Amino acid sequence: MKINKPKKKNESQGSNKNPSTMKADGAFVFKNEINAYIKGHQELSDEVLAEACGISVNAVDHRRRAMKLKRAEKPLKPKVEETLKERRAKLATKVASSTKEKQLKEAIAYIEELEKEKEDLFLVKKTIQTFEIQTKKVGEGKSEAVAFMVASDWHVEEPVVPAQVNDMNEYNLAISKARSEKFFQNGLRLIQIFQKDTKIKQLVMPLLGDFITNSIHEDLAESNLLLPGEAAWLAQQYLVSGIEFILKNSDLDILLVCHSGNHGRMTQKMHVSTEAGNSLEIYMYKNMAEYFSKQPRVKFLVAEGLMSYVKVYDYTIRFLHGHSIKFNGGIGGITVPVRKAISQWNKIRKADLTVFGHFHQMFDGNDFLVNGSLIGYNNFALSIKADYEKPRQGFFLISNYQGGEKTVVAPIRV
Repeated sequence: MKINKPKKKNESQGSNKNPSTMKADGAFVFKNEINAYIKGHQELSDEVLAEACGISVNAVDHRRRAMKLKRAEKPLKPKVEETLKERRAKLATKVASSTKEKQLKEAIAYIEELEKEKEDLFLVKKTIQTFEIQTKKVGEGKSEAVAFMVASDWHVEEPVVPAQVNDMNEYNLAISKARSEKFFQNGLRLIQIFQKDTKIKQLVMPLLGDFITNSIHEDLAESNLLLPGEAAWLAQQYLVSGIEFILKNSDLDILLVCHSGNHGRMTQKMHVSTEAGNSLEIYMYKNMAEYFSKQPRVKFLVAEGLMSYVKVYDYTIRFLHGHSIKFNGGIGGITVPVRKAISQWNKIRKADLTVFGHFHQMFDGNDFLVNGSLIGYNNFALSIKADYEKPRQGFFLISNYQGGEKTVVAPIRV
């Protein structure tokens, strides 16, 4: 804003005026000119008026009051050119304001999203519905099952020296006896646990072979703690003692499904067509059957061939030792060769479940079950780079639900 200052009292008032008149009334004229200027520029501040008129701020205030003029509420200041520093400051303020506005918009959007999620949660909470589940008393209903305790791969006379298996296992005659006792004790304990809610009167005990290691290889003949006949006699003692333990401590009926393993043979190589007749284990089973012949709660099914079948309710189970399944390692483990074998066997006679041992690795494949071992991790497992597994045997239930169903699978800790 350009400010035209009033003329000073010593400035010329024009050539047509008398100098004497100027001298006589110049002060008065100048005073009126300042008053007129203040009156005509009320929008300016006292400081600006003082500078323009060449008088003090107090003088301006005095004149304004004398003329009863109001002080400007928002007095204007002369417009001056912005400096570069001020322009940069304004630009920075504008940018900051823009960034804050963007952040504010994002924050508002996030808050709105949270509010929507909150509403959805309240909606879910509001729409939850429950119903009461009635409890059953023990013994109510018609729940029934058959228990299975799978025994295989005990190798009662084969030693495992801790130093030879990185101190992961130890096995000798005393330990084999202790583990066989735990098999029967802990297996019966599992049955008793499930008997609290389910009627279980029948126990099936598959004896799937390799209870002895035998001297079929030179190194085994050197290291075994007993001769083959002595080992078979000891394994028989373990099994008979365990069966009598269950008869004494339960009212279960027992069916023993017996198979020979590849270690129980009396020939150097496997004889497929005469495997059973050349097996020390088959002789052992038949001797046990004779021993329990007068016990009505015990029955034996001694397999003369590779497989045997047991039907529980409408559910068919196939049993074998497992040495006929060829496995030379692979990414899929034994699953791939087992699936191929079961597919071929089902073409001849279908089974809902196939149970076998031999591989010393307990595994539930849904339609097949591989049993563990009593001997545990040994030199052979270490040499073939098998996964470490603690000694264990398999336990499972077949319930009467919809004609038969495998409902429980658990290890028997030994």
